Amino acid sequence: MNQPKLFGLVDCNNFYASCERVFKPKLRGKPIIVLSNNDGCVIARSNEAKTVGITMAQPYFECKKLVKKYNIAVFSSNFSLYGDFSNRIMNILENFTTDLEIYSVDEAFLDLTSMPVKDIIAYAQTIRKTVKDWTGIPVSIGIGPTKTLTKLANKIAKKNPGHNGVFNITDCPDIDQILEKIDVGEVWGIGWKLRKFLHQYNIKNVLQLKNTDDEWVKKHMAINGLRTVLELRGIPKIEMAEVEEAQKSIITSRSFRHPVTTLQPLKEAVATFTSRTTEKLREQGCVASHIQVYISTGYHQQGAMYRESKGKELPYPTAYTGDFIAVAHECLKNIFKWGYGYKKAGVILTGIVPKRHQQLDLFTPLQNYEKKNKLMEIMDQTNWRWGSETLQYGATGINRKWSYRQEKRSPNYTTQWDQILTIRI
Repeated sequence: MNQPKLFGLVDCNNFYASCERVFKPKLRGKPIIVLSNNDGCVIARSNEAKTVGITMAQPYFECKKLVKKYNIAVFSSNFSLYGDFSNRIMNILENFTTDLEIYSVDEAFLDLTSMPVKDIIAYAQTIRKTVKDWTGIPVSIGIGPTKTLTKLANKIAKKNPGHNGVFNITDCPDIDQILEKIDVGEVWGIGWKLRKFLHQYNIKNVLQLKNTDDEWVKKHMAINGLRTVLELRGIPKIEMAEVEEAQKSIITSRSFRHPVTTLQPLKEAVATFTSRTTEKLREQGCVASHIQVYISTGYHQQGAMYRESKGKELPYPTAYTGDFIAVAHECLKNIFKWGYGYKKAGVILTGIVPKRHQQLDLFTPLQNYEKKNKLMEIMDQTNWRWGSETLQYGATGINRKWSYRQEKRSPNYTTQWDQILTIRI
């Protein structure tokens, strides 16, 4: 007889804000917000910032009065720092399970089926303590018989201090009593549109969704909806991902600090975004065959508006940055028009396949591929070891006057030697 499934979900608490606190312990217990690229809007809040009324995605200029009133610490996003913390945490979690699924930058599912049920809470507390001791990042852990119930258990663990950061929903003598108190919109995979639709049919809490007729669910929510309902009933239908699927597209885009009116800075920006996007492509072991470039004026600026994009297929799938920059510049020249102030640009890679499935060009010598692959390998290893853009293409520019605003960015404490924290005794 197969042993019943048991999942754990480790979720970092207020991840971006927690990363900023690690090297600034004076901020513990104080409100923190993290801003998007170009310092445009709020993308992360500590619990203290939520309490005083800062909302998610709120434009920064709208909350400056609250920032001043409550002395809120404000940080520009530092994804190099957050990404490094994420890698460290995931490496720690691998020591606690034979099956780990990294769900997002701050979440991971663990298969805990082989763990004795009577020891599971203590085991989860050991995980929490280890992550906190080794990285300084607090985490909450939900435990359940399905991934959907585990997600809900994690929310309960976060919201109720009495659980000390861990909640095992399988320990509850009456799970239905818990599900009845949770809005259906809290269920994994239920977005605001579907929540609104369900409310119209008087399906307002999770228990009501769990007890909904299967045929009605299939008709109105399709097979994925039925899978969710079965998971709420304790029947595992969403397995641990054995292989991480390649993304269908990868995009890098930024808004500029000031409108850009000439071609050269746009070329630098597009080359920079292309470099970052191809780096992401290589990180997941893939190649791509198509690139699209787009530019646009600001939506709220005075004068005429313009937005255009152009894409082009490469001769063969590749992850070589130089090839993509050349094609990206060609696309940019085709859509650039004088007389506009451009406020945003971006690049999108599509036609993505695993590198092992790469179809090579019949007329290109094999050694050319090998040289390009080796060059990218050296470049990535150098930048990983010594910091982002230690090696970069000249096409990305030096002064970068077009660069986006990041006036409140913290140092890259863990990824660049010249920014390591100095302690004076």
